[in-house]
Amino acid sequence: MSRIARNVTGEIMNKLFDLSGKRIYVAGHRGMVGGAVVRALEARGMVPLTATRAEADLERQADVERWFAANTPEVVVLAAAHVGGILANSAFPRDFIYKNMMIAANVVEAAYRNGVQKLVFLGSSCIYPKFAPQPITEEVLLTGSLEPTNEWYAIAKIAGIKLAQSYRRQFGADFISLMPTNLYGTGDNYHPEHSHVIAALLRRFHEAKEAGAKEVVIWGTGTPCREFLFVDDLAEATLHSLEYYSGESHLNCGTGVDVTIAELAREIARVTGFTGDLVFDTSKPDGTPRKLLDVSKLKALGWQAKTELRAGLEVAYRDFLAGGGRNL
Repeated sequence: MSRIARNVTGEIMNKLFDLSGKRIYVAGHRGMVGGAVVRALEARGMVPLTATRAEADLERQADVERWFAANTPEVVVLAAAHVGGILANSAFPRDFIYKNMMIAANVVEAAYRNGVQKLVFLGSSCIYPKFAPQPITEEVLLTGSLEPTNEWYAIAKIAGIKLAQSYRRQFGADFISLMPTNLYGTGDNYHPEHSHVIAALLRRFHEAKEAGAKEVVIWGTGTPCREFLFVDDLAEATLHSLEYYSGESHLNCGTGVDVTIAELAREIARVTGFTGDLVFDTSKPDGTPRKLLDVSKLKALGWQAKTELRAGLEVAYRDFLAGGGRNL
């Protein structure tokens, strides 16, 4: 991505914050998102600060305070999170709300106490009401009921947004929030029960092909529409937001384009080489009928996604075959 940002009218954007030479801590560097942010920083010739769970358990305030005091980061990318798909959210509600709220509270507080100059909190588009008007703008947050299948995670992420806003209002801290749509790519979680849709389907279609299966079963009707963002595009958006945005409102981050689950499944079948039939199990929940983000605010700041779905799926599948994912 070009280091020179232009807005939607083509005008050159002024950088508000320079990351060059800064001590940047990527919380959650072993996860898919954090790993992508590390790669993006290294591509700029930077060496980010990282910490393993043994070095700083982000769910424990004393650990986090001690690590921040010892390592003095100037910028924080809060990509650490406890994540999973619909089944995992339903089975482990305490884990999704408690762990994520503790991580956000501990890291944001430590960042403020230790004089961090800039922080970005990374959330999720599941924060929006289940039946939000489409495409979803940032302003519809907290205007309706959440999707029940992932409300525990969503509530924790909403709390993270409000936490960042509160430090800005009360202390003038330059803390911002970025809300990505559904993610996929290098380093995804391919666990058979606890993964998100693209990772789950990549594994399922691959195993079906290897086993010579005649069909693959897809949860739901296949009609819900979803937007998918390649994780390395999110990483670039994260760095871009740190440099070009300073405001209380969270920013949506996505492609601005969605596909049905049925269309996605057919594309994954082509990428993996599966030639059997697709069967939709309508007894399983669909989740939110449509979730497409309005990304005009981030686009106006000079950023837009660049990875087409097919190209991103091919990268993700190669990563899966190479054993690059987690929980295989």
